[in-house]
Amino acid sequence: MKLLITMYQDEDGVFIVECPAIPGCVSQGKSEADAVLNIREAIKECLQVRAEKGLPLTVTTREVEA
Repeated sequence: MKLLITMYQDEDGVFIVECPAIPGCVSQGKSEADAVLNIREAIKECLQVRAEKGLPLTVTTREVEA
């Protein structure tokens, strides 16, 4: 499964990363590489919890032009 993530660096220099297709799936890292590794683990855990609870694994995301 391929999922899009978003990433930004906060004011303390920490990289915050989120998977918009999975509500509440957020992680962080000291570097971009650490953040990507951490979100991969968070995605696995979030998908497992959602499956156990009988929730849809992902929600629909769309791209819009602003």
